[in-house]
Amino acid sequence: MVQAMNGIVDVNAIDSLAHALNDPSTVGGWTHNFYRYPARLSPALARWIIETFTEPGDVVFDPFVGGGTTLVEATAAGRRALGVDINSLAVFVSRVKTQPLSKAQIARLRSWSDDLPSRLNLERSVIRDPWWTSHGYHRNTTGRSCWPIRKSIELFLQDLPSLRTKKEQDFARCVLLKTAQWALDAKEGVPKAGEFRAMLRSTFMEMLEDVQAYGEEIENWSDASSCEETPSSKCLHRSVIGLENERRLTKVLPPRLVLTSPPYPGVHILYHRWQVAGRKETPLPFFIAGCLDGEGAAHYTFGDRKSHLKEKYFDQLEKTFSSICQVIDETTIVAQIVGFSSPESQLPRYLDTLQKVGLEEFRIGDYSKSSDGRPWRQVPNRKWYVRCGSVAAAASEVVLFHCKKAVSRE
Repeated sequence: MVQAMNGIVDVNAIDSLAHALNDPSTVGGWTHNFYRYPARLSPALARWIIETFTEPGDVVFDPFVGGGTTLVEATAAGRRALGVDINSLAVFVSRVKTQPLSKAQIARLRSWSDDLPSRLNLERSVIRDPWWTSHGYHRNTTGRSCWPIRKSIELFLQDLPSLRTKKEQDFARCVLLKTAQWALDAKEGVPKAGEFRAMLRSTFMEMLEDVQAYGEEIENWSDASSCEETPSSKCLHRSVIGLENERRLTKVLPPRLVLTSPPYPGVHILYHRWQVAGRKETPLPFFIAGCLDGEGAAHYTFGDRKSHLKEKYFDQLEKTFSSICQVIDETTIVAQIVGFSSPESQLPRYLDTLQKVGLEEFRIGDYSKSSDGRPWRQVPNRKWYVRCGSVAAAASEVVLFHCKKAVSRE
């Protein structure tokens, strides 16, 4: 393990960081493709940070868990992963991604999926819970093109109780979530019911293979590890603010590494909605996952793009990192991947806010590949853009490293 607190990372590690930053591959591997969460963290970059700054058995903490990339990579590398997120959908997806299934559970799920054509027969009747409709969870999915998909979703969920365990039911929900996202999110044309059933069956098989491989990796670490702590993952639905009072976390903290990607200032990312048929928003993913929403976009992003909410962003940033500082110690590395709509003005203020709550930036050796000495990466296939001076540039992110300021003992 490198002596990161002194800013020392060997040349080989720096070279491998450059490779991770420039990795052109799409997000994939292990269980990463279980759901296309917005602004997903690069697995290759997360893996580099985890392997560089921690050892097997160490605690890795993500206070903005999002799509669960940090948790998946940490457990697959033999670490203990902890995370929190204010978005119940993010917590659901992250839990499913990091829950290995037994051979018996995989066999039951495979058998259950064999009957999908009969389960999703549109001539079957659906017993609807009116609560979900009355609270808007089916909004913008009742049109002529969408109703066959919506009814297929309802038929699928109606049969979930026939699966034996909650882990199996949650896995099946996640299969449905991924397939419904393919069918509806950001799509002008909605697939036919038969196409949806075929994709659902294919997705089921792919995800079962992925979770089996992931489970085998966890089992290998558990068998081979010489440390007392085996790979594990825990994800809680809660705000970062006040987490220093969360006993379920504090009993295993401080972490060796905080690895996270917090909301980006001035960047509009829709974390909690799908957009169907002309970009109309729907909270349908929460209905599929069986969890509650009820909040606006600003709830998940420290504010939104509007200028009068920029102060709110930095106010929330200060409060969240103040809590983070209370659950780490002077040996903890804090690594963040952050994007900015206006880096020239926002990055200095971002760093000043972290300095204010007690975090001190450090550099990882001589990283001379960028103008400011920090590792930057271009984000492939990202839909948001930043401005560099007067010129629009493709979306980019910076990797920031911090540690807790030492307390004077004089």
